[in-house]
Amino acid sequence: MFRFYNIRNFATFIGILFSSLLLCQETAFARYASIVIDAKSGKVLHASNPDRRRYPASLTKMMTLYMLFDALDRGKLTLNQRLKVSRRAQGMAPSKLGLRRGQTIKVKDAILALITKSANDVAVVVAESLGRTEVKFAQMMTKKARAIGMRKTRFRNASGLPNRRQVSTARDMAVLAQHLIDDFPQFYHFFGTQRFNYKRRSFRNHNNLLNNYPGVDGIKTGYIRASGFNLVASTKRHGRRLIGVVFGGKSAKTRDRHMRRLFERAFALIPKNRKSQPAPTMAKRNNRSKPAPVAATQVAFRTPVVPMDRVRRWAIQVGAFSQSSAARVAAYGAAGRLQGVADHGHVAIVSHGKERGTLYRAQIIGMSQREAVKSCSFLRARRHDCVAVPPLTQ
Repeated sequence: MFRFYNIRNFATFIGILFSSLLLCQETAFARYASIVIDAKSGKVLHASNPDRRRYPASLTKMMTLYMLFDALDRGKLTLNQRLKVSRRAQGMAPSKLGLRRGQTIKVKDAILALITKSANDVAVVVAESLGRTEVKFAQMMTKKARAIGMRKTRFRNASGLPNRRQVSTARDMAVLAQHLIDDFPQFYHFFGTQRFNYKRRSFRNHNNLLNNYPGVDGIKTGYIRASGFNLVASTKRHGRRLIGVVFGGKSAKTRDRHMRRLFERAFALIPKNRKSQPAPTMAKRNNRSKPAPVAATQVAFRTPVVPMDRVRRWAIQVGAFSQSSAARVAAYGAAGRLQGVADHGHVAIVSHGKERGTLYRAQIIGMSQREAVKSCSFLRARRHDCVAVPPLTQ
């Protein structure tokens, strides 16, 4: 009887242990999501659970940085401006710089601290400087996320510390990475910083792929227990840029190894020595009968260069450049800012031949007269050059 009792308990124990292992595996799998896109065409080269909501952890700081870059771009802040540290910022949980109430930190140092150390106290400093309170700033972040096409993302803080209602998706994080690259090329290089020195201390970037995968130049890691190990990375090879997102890695090493595999498989799918064909953008259209709105998720991946005589409706012009790449940067930035201001139109680089070469005009075309005038008024109020361009007649 005693032996039977032990065997029965042993079998029960084995059953519980097996169930627990299955539950752990299911939980780990449930956190996993990934996507890889060709940044030029927008073509999705790999996707697994790309639209399932996950906890972003410190990937949240990508949006905090987007808001900071936007403030710099609009002249609201400067890189050398000093931001004040509050009591709340001082009390944030690690990872942090260890800032004290009443101290100040330069905007440039704040950028580097967010990227390398993933400092939570610095995230609050930025949030309070731009939004007065972190709660208000999180609302601003969510609103901006919607504006640039992050349709399933909701922010509740600036750092990524645990909050059940702060969620995002792999696809949305790829959209955000694309915008950071396209909207702020003058600041994107900060993501490639491998070490940050601050007050006699040195902080190494948590993104290990900067050191061990060719072409990686950013962008951010993240971890909380509920999310697993997250990573958004961007790499360039032979003139092609890929953006990859991984949620729910079991460790930093396995996450990084998985990202490398995804990149290798994705590069193998890109035809060599051939011009890429236009591909659908990552953003889904709810109603194909309506023109696509001016949203950077829809215009940033495909920017045709069209002759001047092809422009039929009103447009706005935000600059003219000798290089098409510079025109694209200007047009993308304008498109991202006009979400919610103009309902129609798309980015196009309008070429105009001259004796000394071709001039590339950064425009958003296919607008009504009212939209064009309204859009230019909006941009000029924010210190951006803009002129409304009427339809050309033949």
